[in-house]
Amino acid sequence: TQSTWGRKFVEIQSTCNKGVKTMESTVTADSLNSICHQPAASIMSIVVTRNPNLQVHSQLEVVSERTIQNAEVNASLFGARPDWWWTGKHPSKCVGFDRSTNTLSSLPMPNLNTCTRQTALEYFDNTWALSEVLFSALQGEEAFYRPPYHALRHPLVFYYCHPATLYVNKFRVAGLLNEPVNEYYEQLFETGVDEMSWDDLSKNEMPWPPLNEINAYRRTVYTTVRKVIENSPEFNKLPITQNSPAWALFLAFEHERIHLETTSVLMRELPVQFVRRPEFLPPYHASALENVSSLGTSAASSDGPVEGKDYPANQLVFVQGKTVQLGKSADFPAYGWDNEYGSKNIAVGSFKASKFKVTNGEFWHFVKSGAYQEAKYWSTEGWKWRCYRNAKWPTFWALDGPSGMHKYKLRVLFDLIDMPWNWPVIVNYHESKAFCQWKSEQDQRSSAYRVITEAEHVLLRDSAHVEGGVERDTVLVAGGRDMLAKGMNKQLALTSESPVDALRATDKGFHDVFGNLWEWCEDHFCALPGFKIHPYYDDFSTPCFDGHHQMMMGGAFISTGNEASIFARYAFRPHFFQMTGFRLVIAVDSASSYETTCMDCPPPHVGPNSCCTKNPSDELTQKNMYETQKILNEYLALHYGPAEEVFPYAFGPREAMDFPSRCAQVVMEFADKLGTGTGRALDVGCAVGRSVFELTRRYNEVIGIDLSKAFIDTANSLKEAGRLEYRCRTEGVLSTGLTASVDGGIDRSKAHFRQGDACCLPADLGQFDAVMLANLLCRLPAPKSCLGRMFGPRGLVKPGGLLVTMSPFTWMEDFTPQTAWLGGYEKDGEALHSADGLKSFLSAEFELVHEGHLPLLIREHARKYQYIVSHLAVFRRKC
Repeated sequence: TQSTWGRKFVEIQSTCNKGVKTMESTVTADSLNSICHQPAASIMSIVVTRNPNLQVHSQLEVVSERTIQNAEVNASLFGARPDWWWTGKHPSKCVGFDRSTNTLSSLPMPNLNTCTRQTALEYFDNTWALSEVLFSALQGEEAFYRPPYHALRHPLVFYYCHPATLYVNKFRVAGLLNEPVNEYYEQLFETGVDEMSWDDLSKNEMPWPPLNEINAYRRTVYTTVRKVIENSPEFNKLPITQNSPAWALFLAFEHERIHLETTSVLMRELPVQFVRRPEFLPPYHASALENVSSLGTSAASSDGPVEGKDYPANQLVFVQGKTVQLGKSADFPAYGWDNEYGSKNIAVGSFKASKFKVTNGEFWHFVKSGAYQEAKYWSTEGWKWRCYRNAKWPTFWALDGPSGMHKYKLRVLFDLIDMPWNWPVIVNYHESKAFCQWKSEQDQRSSAYRVITEAEHVLLRDSAHVEGGVERDTVLVAGGRDMLAKGMNKQLALTSESPVDALRATDKGFHDVFGNLWEWCEDHFCALPGFKIHPYYDDFSTPCFDGHHQMMMGGAFISTGNEASIFARYAFRPHFFQMTGFRLVIAVDSASSYETTCMDCPPPHVGPNSCCTKNPSDELTQKNMYETQKILNEYLALHYGPAEEVFPYAFGPREAMDFPSRCAQVVMEFADKLGTGTGRALDVGCAVGRSVFELTRRYNEVIGIDLSKAFIDTANSLKEAGRLEYRCRTEGVLSTGLTASVDGGIDRSKAHFRQGDACCLPADLGQFDAVMLANLLCRLPAPKSCLGRMFGPRGLVKPGGLLVTMSPFTWMEDFTPQTAWLGGYEKDGEALHSADGLKSFLSAEFELVHEGHLPLLIREHARKYQYIVSHLAVFRRKC
């Protein structure tokens, strides 16, 4: 490391670890020397790969170019936390603290039929303190502000403040608070990141506030929330139901507990130098405590882990099929997220499932065989992810020696330990499915192994968790201190996984059905019949009802509160790492099929895959259509098609042609009239980008955002090449070849395209002189969430800037639940029209400058067109 190339590697690693780009974690002297003789621009083109932070033998210094904001605060963030750190009750003063072990345990969830103010206060203090205990693991200011290596999430400073802002925002929605605490913070820290794809890199360029100021904000919020609990008359009214303003408090509790888990994953991804096992948390499992180290040899024979010695044989256990009822009743006396409610019966066929979740030892053989790096075992998308990340083993395995020896350690929350082969392996969904394919081949199965379904998971549970009253949900009657005795590693009973055979099995013969790790499911996240959006959090579930989020069941060791409930239904994208493993499942009858919850589920979910319908031959509808080649061609014709080709007739509505260009012209016309700035413009729902390119005629920078990856990829291709060939359908399967081209007078470098969710627009976008929403609002699950980002201290529209909306208000429950419509229904016996609902929602922050109509024509083929008249509204933000 004293050589020239070694010092250069430190510099490269520093840049890479900032989240811009990363490089292969195993680099030879020759290859690195070659890299070091390249210009800086070439070095920065190195592809993103697996986590470079988990290197057992690296002696390289972790370098940061970031300037410490406050030296005194930074110095106090090493070791045990000083008194100023605790913004609520000190952990030792909270209910749930055990003086004999010096640990704080998670409390049971409050029973909302009997919950008193005192119970609410105790649960609040417990929740708040657990968060601050977890964050006390971070060492130094850099640990808070350092972006994750994959650049798909905000740095941890965001999650330190985010839960506190949600208390304030949801209290205001529920009427428990009238004013913000710090409106700037409550917008800056409001929205996290749900990356669209494994290569959707968040730039993490936000200028986050100083840590001492955030700490002061948390202290103010703690006092504010406590006063609400102590004084609001809503806490005198029992039971607390979904219609109670007090429901918002329990929503905020469980939201904060979700982020205990998401934060722990980000901490586990940091270099170990940035974390320290904090005081007051429960211990790791005993099998880890004696093996905590940074060097050494992983415990196993030279031939690798052996079944029956290093990890237990994972037998398949038969499960008799039966009809299962999913869903939580509205009167169950515990907080629940909107997706838990409703009811669905599913007839489950007989199957076999592994009694344990798949262990590190079992997965090692998949890696050692080389099959992990063979495309035939992966789905198409999974293989793309593996290649992009250059993944060669699970993300929390740390190579312990030359890669060919296949010796590994395991990164736990705060340490590297000798590999516990009998612990369940943490993988993403792609990896779990690849293992299933490989294992099917190894076992010569006529039908492939798969992971479990939501309905099948119910059949693995103890009878006591399926039948009975409130007590069947153990999270209501037991805290972390009692969970291990009940056979479950959840509710923060421990701060690590445990051996898969350490705790008792259910009466069906399965271990860790609840706790230890979540397990991936075949189901896409979806609504149950009877689903209703809750007005306090209208976009909690619906943006993920898209067929791109895999469900997971059962909770993990770090899961507390609602996450540890038997009713918990959570989901993440298949490339996402959470504390999640999997269990092998196979049908008893190789010819039998299985039913997932997403099959023919109610709106607003419509999935993109055949598993989302009982009849795979059914035409896939609505949400998925924006990823098809047919729709892509139609939108290219709409945006770039020459009039004589798109509508080759002397009659008809020619004034409706060239809609995207006319939308941009409206924006620029009113911007010129009103003399607004020429700096930046934003097109949300930009499709294939014509309006974005047109807007660059006036603005120095224009950003286009769309949910469809196909649209964004196409727009970026046009930006790069200026032209793109496509097909325009004429009749049947016949089509004509056309060329989409960007006007040569446009500076394409001023246009930028980014995949994103209009209901969850990131905080790092900044502010714009003009924002355009063209034919978007009635295709969103939560249109007010999008509109709400237009104003406030971090509003996307600058004071004095323009917001231009076009919408036909074609409301459909496949896209937007009726409770989220802006209008189109009766309210208090009177018709509420969407244009009036839109203007009313924006009236406090915007003045209406112009209102009118804008027609458009969409070609399906030479003799069929859609003619649409959009409502047009031009707003100017009040200064």
